[in-house]
This record gives sequence, structure tokens and C-alpha cells, in this order.
Amino acid sequence: MTRFHAIFLAAAFLSGCAGTKPTFYVLSAEGSLPSGGGTGIGVGPVTLAEYVDRSNLVIQTGPNKIELVQSHLWAGDLDNSVARVIATNLGRRLNTGNVRTYPWQRDSEIDYQVAMDIREFLAGDDGFARIEATWRIYSLPGSKLVRSKTFIAKEPIASEDYEAVVAAQSRLLGKLSADIAAGIRGR
Repeated sequence: MTRFHAIFLAAAFLSGCAGTKPTFYVLSAEGSLPSGGGTGIGVGPVTLAEYVDRSNLVIQTGPNKIELVQSHLWAGDLDNSVARVIATNLGRRLNTGNVRTYPWQRDSEIDYQVAMDIREFLAGDDGFARIEATWRIYSLPGSKLVRSKTFIAKEPIASEDYEAVVAAQSRLLGKLSADIAAGIRGR
């Protein structure tokens, strides 16, 4: 058992004790969304693998084992949070304030839709957060597939606490956003 693994398990145990007040976490974008118009980008739908689509933070503690951290929770729906962060990051990277998250009112306001399937989005006991996602870019209206790619990355967790886990996951979404933005530019 690694030191990192032992600390996560101890924290998970302690957070499950009676009377522990829950701590809530949010994913962070790379900065604020630019104001104004520009290319219309719609993000969503975002689907998450069932085992990570939870209100709890998820830690992988072995090749085939995960732990749900009882008192460390997402502040909202994880799929909506991922869509919000990706949309903001794409707006910054593509210099547009015209971004929406799914569902939006009219396809006619959107030039490109980015749909994602996230198969892995968790922290490991090895000190890294990981993501594996397939993204697809569609031109709208008409929903013509422009580009599709699978993105796999990992990011070191800076310290042995859950806030650092969420910060690493936010940085992974930044890397995913950069990959998607390059796909939109290279269409």
C-alpha cells in the first residue's frame, strides 16, 4: 500500500464517522468567459461512466476497486459541472462569449456542438488524476460530424487532500478543452 493510498483510505474512514460535516467541491475553469459574441459553441450532452457519475468524489484504490468518499461531495451534478467548465474554457480558447451548455433553445444560435462521453474521471492512489473521454464536434444546424477523437491524460495531484484532487481534475478539463479547441480550429 502506498503512502498516498493509506492517507486517502484514512481520510475516507474518518469522513464516514458520525457527525462529520460534508465538504463540497466545484470544478474550476481556466478563467472567466469572454464577453460579447463570436462563434456559437454548444457543449453537451456530456455523459459520464456510471461509476464516476456520483455525488461523492471517487478514488481508485486498486486495478478493479474504487472508493466513494462519503463526506466529500460535488456541489452539483458532475455532468453539468464538466459541461460548464468545458464551455467556459472553450470560450476563452476560441475567443467567443457565445457559448451554451446543453440543452439550449435553438440550434440556429450554435455553429458547433461538442458532445462528450467520459469513461474515466477520477483520482488514483498513485498520486494522479485521470481522464479518458471521447469528444465529437458537429456543425449545426444539420448535425454533421466534423471531427471525433479519444482523449486520454493524467495530471499529478499536488498534495494529499481532496481539494488538490479536484484541482488536478480541473486541470485535466483544461487539457481536454485545449484538445477540443484544436479540433474546432482544424475542422
